[in-house]
Amino acid sequence: MIVQRDTPVEWVRSPSLVSYEAACALMAARVDAIAAGKAAELVWLLEHPPLYTAGTSAKGADLIEPGRFPVHRSGRGGQFTYHGPGQRVGYVMLDVGRRWGDVRAYVTALETLITDALAALGVEAHARSGLVGVWVRQQEGDRERHEKIAAIGVRLRRWVSSHGFSINVAPELAHFSGIVPCGIRDDGVTSLVELGSGAGLEELDHALRRAFERRIGPTCEAAADTFAAAEGTSLAPA
Repeated sequence: MIVQRDTPVEWVRSPSLVSYEAACALMAARVDAIAAGKAAELVWLLEHPPLYTAGTSAKGADLIEPGRFPVHRSGRGGQFTYHGPGQRVGYVMLDVGRRWGDVRAYVTALETLITDALAALGVEAHARSGLVGVWVRQQEGDRERHEKIAAIGVRLRRWVSSHGFSINVAPELAHFSGIVPCGIRDDGVTSLVELGSGAGLEELDHALRRAFERRIGPTCEAAADTFAAAEGTSLAPA
């Protein structure tokens, strides 16, 4: 299977929580299949139970409460982050070599995808020079504060991506206090509900897919049994 830029990317959504171990195993198998030309590119939308993940740059001192939630070492880039219910995780499996030929360009494409989707929901967000992710500006008196609403961490194998992004819709923000999120101590985290947005996961999913189709390429529904092996996972149209 030769992937062209106009080849539809499959989309699938898991409406129930997916364990981190199961997700990583399924991602790895799909990445190998894409690299071998045996499967289509895929975007997988899901939620995890509460947990912390440590990227390849994670520092031990940034894990403030190691016994609070399970901690998973991850092959993605970045530092510590939190995943849990109310947060949209997007695992993005694309042929980065063919589509962009550059990992930084790919990360920028994900940041743009997220800012476009949030803009469609009435939230003004932005990327920041020298940092990875998406923030919103908050004014505290005379001080402008940046609060992170979306994290990005990717891994490439044979130029095919895995992992991806997480966007805070309505998670328990207090759960982030067990880590230094992404190694950034001076700025906080926020969510759509914290910003007063009435958008939920379903609205965000639709906005993400529309932005993807505008910015990256066409999509199609994945087969119903794409990730049927995921623990506790059922699949729904994205």
